[in-house]
Amino acid sequence: MAEKDPKILEIELKDGLVEISLLSEIAPNHVKRIIKLSEEGHYNNVAFHRVIDGFMAQTGDVEFGNTKKGWNKSRAGTGGSKEPNLKAEFSKIPFDRGALGMARAQDPNSANSQFFIMFEAGHFLNGQYTLFGQVTKGMEFVDKITRGDQSNNGSVDEPDIMMNVKIK
Repeated sequence: MAEKDPKILEIELKDGLVEISLLSEIAPNHVKRIIKLSEEGHYNNVAFHRVIDGFMAQTGDVEFGNTKKGWNKSRAGTGGSKEPNLKAEFSKIPFDRGALGMARAQDPNSANSQFFIMFEAGHFLNGQYTLFGQVTKGMEFVDKITRGDQSNNGSVDEPDIMMNVKIK
């Protein structure tokens, strides 16, 4: 495992606090983006719009996924931040339970603000998506995130949110 960033991403969920070690040694630009958006408050009140049981919970659409401003269920998952897309930073670290990866479109260099937390290992993602963090505390709260409709690619009708996101 790569050396951990001294900064911790802290996400407040309805059931408790989740702490994530950021891996700036393997994904420096992605970690900088997550820190910037967190410190500016963009992730607060953003929904987990796509949640697939046994796979992952996706969030981070700061454009259409904020339940207090700009919320649009039909568009959640299609937006990003005002920042430019990021170039992929692939590594050999596997997507195990609790890993955080950047969501993207078909283009490997299209990650922007959205990310996902793995419920279970998903090694088919290795080398295909940028991994930038690992849950170190509170995975039991991640496990309680409301699951979406399997037949609708994990879309969630009444999604849980990241109530407060900060760097400590």
